[in-house]
Amino acid sequence: MNNLQQTLAEKLEFLLKNTALCLTDLQKTQLVQLVLLLHKWNKAYNLTSVRDPQDMLVKHIMDSLVVSPYLQGSGFIDVGTGPGLPGLPLAIINPDKQFYLLDSLGKRISFIRNAVRELGLTNIEPVLSRVEEFKPDHLFDGVLSRAFASLKDMTDWCHHLLSEKGLFYALKGQYNQDEVQQLSADFTVQQVIVLQVPELIGERHLVLVKKVQSMQQ
Repeated sequence: MNNLQQTLAEKLEFLLKNTALCLTDLQKTQLVQLVLLLHKWNKAYNLTSVRDPQDMLVKHIMDSLVVSPYLQGSGFIDVGTGPGLPGLPLAIINPDKQFYLLDSLGKRISFIRNAVRELGLTNIEPVLSRVEEFKPDHLFDGVLSRAFASLKDMTDWCHHLLSEKGLFYALKGQYNQDEVQQLSADFTVQQVIVLQVPELIGERHLVLVKKVQSMQQ
């Protein structure tokens, strides 16, 4: 284990102690490897504006992991995933759940494919597509997005991906009431959860949105 790997492993342990998350040693190793891969690829492909690997642990890895306790179901799609966030970290710590990671940029999907191979992950399906053009062969229990779009755009563009009782999981900084008022009448906010991300400066919220069940069942 090199020095950077050791430093990241220790930092991850410290950060996890400030959460209720329980991870296996393998999962911790995979998360550290993911940061190292992101750091390496970032130099050539500019996948994220976060340059420092220790910052990546806080701003990308922990920021993704804190959503895990709220996931309901077994099949998820992460839309506008970028370099696999929050999908890759969530897939690592939820090996029993299946994750589709969708992005329209080839270099991001190339990175995800490489990460899946290097980390030996079997519960991830990378998808190179625009979200409105993607026609899956099944519907998802959850549609995840992190800094992808407004709630209205997310629900308008992704409604065809969600199962009847599925949920949209929007990872947001500040919670914006105006965004909620712009939602179409077909959708309603079920819950707003304040997320605690160790060492992250600034607010984080998880907004859960569901389809309004039609009265004519």
